[in-house]
Amino acid sequence: MAQARLVQSMVAKAAGLPAEAAPIRDYVSSGDRNLTGSLAEIGGKGLFTKEIEEALLSGAARFAVHSMKDMPAESPPGLVTAAIPPREDPRDAFISFVAETPWDLPSGARVGTASVRRAAQLLARRPDLETVTLRGNVGTRIDKLERGEAEATFLALAGLNRLSFEDHATTIMAVDEMLPAVGQGALCVQTREDDAEAREIAAVFNCPRTSACVAIERAFLAGLDGSCRTPIAGLAVIDGGEIVFRGEVLSLDGKERHRAERRLPYAPGCDEAAATLGAEAAAEVRSAAGEEFFRKLGQ
Repeated sequence: MAQARLVQSMVAKAAGLPAEAAPIRDYVSSGDRNLTGSLAEIGGKGLFTKEIEEALLSGAARFAVHSMKDMPAESPPGLVTAAIPPREDPRDAFISFVAETPWDLPSGARVGTASVRRAAQLLARRPDLETVTLRGNVGTRIDKLERGEAEATFLALAGLNRLSFEDHATTIMAVDEMLPAVGQGALCVQTREDDAEAREIAAVFNCPRTSACVAIERAFLAGLDGSCRTPIAGLAVIDGGEIVFRGEVLSLDGKERHRAERRLPYAPGCDEAAATLGAEAAAEVRSAAGEEFFRKLGQ
């Protein structure tokens, strides 16, 4: 809802209308209704987009707001990504009442997460820790920590910032320690492909820099057939006029890791070139890892 209100204000400003002229319709997604299993077990990323995309397709809504990291590699026919607003901080936040960092946790401590990416990255450095499934919104996860269901958890810093809950973060993870999920911190504003007016409005608040970075990240994800069963991370940033991309895929236990890096001169509208580079990075990683690696991941 915090993300929806952000986009509501962007839509209203772009259209020259008061915010109430763009009312918010809230939907509880399948992913939010089912908090007991891991995302891989209950159906994957599409569980967070299905109901909202159906509202777009039916005409009940004209704009849809998603976390980009929840978006499947392809949009359903008839829908397009009309805007990617400026990105929030893409890093992960570590939350614990017993340790300052995940590396300080006592041996055998339970770390709650529903992310196979975070679990694999954690186990790569601390194989002595135990990962347990922990899902829900910020308040729910903190309550579970207080009840002793786990000694620590991770959340996207972007979500904490948007809710003004950043003081809940015990430590902010450096990207060298924990490379974020593809698209983390970015929003996806979807519209119907045939809604020219909505697409024109959304184009006003599209951020070309964020769009280019997300293009390379999502091409990397698509090239690896990424799903919620695959520990994939990827982050592109613009540094000194260049897009600098780092991506990796890990085994579920974190014991095997394959990485790729790419650089590309940045210019507004370079999304297609960025996506080509992301696909090349994915091919490099896939070749280095080998098909047996991906078969073990269930792909």
